[in-house]
Amino acid sequence: MTPKTRAARVELYRRVHEKFQAPVSQFDCGRKCAPHNGGEPVCCSTEHAIPVADKPEFDLLRARTDLWRRYTPTDAQARRELADLHEDCVAIECKGARHCERDNRTMACRAFPFFPYMTRAGEILGLSYYWSFEDRCWVISNLGIVTPGFVRECIESYEMIFAADREEHDVYMRLSADMRRVFARRNAIIPIVGRDGAFFAIEPRTHVLRPATPAEFPAFGPYRNEEAAAAAAD
Repeated sequence: MTPKTRAARVELYRRVHEKFQAPVSQFDCGRKCAPHNGGEPVCCSTEHAIPVADKPEFDLLRARTDLWRRYTPTDAQARRELADLHEDCVAIECKGARHCERDNRTMACRAFPFFPYMTRAGEILGLSYYWSFEDRCWVISNLGIVTPGFVRECIESYEMIFAADREEHDVYMRLSADMRRVFARRNAIIPIVGRDGAFFAIEPRTHVLRPATPAEFPAFGPYRNEEAAAAAAD
């Protein structure tokens, strides 16, 4: 990446961060998952999710805050996760949820647990989620709380990035294809939050897209029956 290209990418992420401000929900969802994840929101701890940023995005963040630093793997699992990291990317970590600076979150933080789901033709249908976090992320079990503003800003931000970087577009093409294979093996529908905030499901065998309601989407792990869990805690 040339210095000129890197400078242009820094400016791209400045514009992306400026655009993508909407919260995923109207309240602090981290309070829902933290009790089940060692007291920390799942998206704010490298014990669960290691943030990966484009190096120009990291340049931007370091220029305006000391919140972030490079992440050093602490175990074999983390080293395996980062073994194939693209040369233009860097694994980073922040000071933790208690020190969060909303304006200085990475794109990965802003979008978590969602990514732009694409058809085989490369069309963005809406947002779906990183399924490896189903058992830990409360939002995944409660998709009805996702705000339309979040969906709109998230997709528009990814489109800005894809317009500048075809490789990023192809990463999410492959991720969407992986999701189709995994959910076909499960014989499970793929939940989609559409651009306008409407909900859809992709059938596992036919891959047909149809309207859906949040009630059709399953809950996972400790979030399967939150009322019963709360009663037991009392």
